[in-house]
Amino acid sequence: MAAKQLASFPSLLFLFFLAFTAFQSTQASYEKEKKAVMSAVEGVVYCQSCTHVGTSSLIDAKPILSAKVGVTCKDHKGNLSFFKVFVTDPNGYFYAPLHGFKIEHSYLDHPLQSCTVHLLSSPHPSCNVPSNVNSGLVGSPLRYERKRLSRKDYEMVLYAAGPLAFHPSDCLVTIHN
Repeated sequence: MAAKQLASFPSLLFLFFLAFTAFQSTQASYEKEKKAVMSAVEGVVYCQSCTHVGTSSLIDAKPILSAKVGVTCKDHKGNLSFFKVFVTDPNGYFYAPLHGFKIEHSYLDHPLQSCTVHLLSSPHPSCNVPSNVNSGLVGSPLRYERKRLSRKDYEMVLYAAGPLAFHPSDCLVTIHN
């Protein structure tokens, strides 16, 4: 009788192992589903030097503190689905978390296809004319530069836009070939 019980022990151990493995697999897939994916956009806003107005050059450009940019996203039907204003730091850098941005269609509503960054305003009276450097007037598209931050409960995908620029109003614009 004891020999029969010992003989069934490996079978019970194997069944326990299978049940434990199935539980771990289910738990892992649950954890993966629970992980939130967040997106953000970063970029820099400059004051373009007069010598380069009318070009896309940012040589001798200076960062602008407290410039405002707008992040606009439209759904696959062309309707506005997200808009927020962000302000630059002393280095002209902005970080724009897309909190509240919703993806209705996995490809068409993706931030790379549906979001742009626009110049809104510069606090400097000597450099407050928006330029179209990197499409700052019409909407700078987002770029994926392989910046990801992964944590246990979320994953952050960081996109880039620009750099963008304002220029002084008193510059003489010359045509550059």
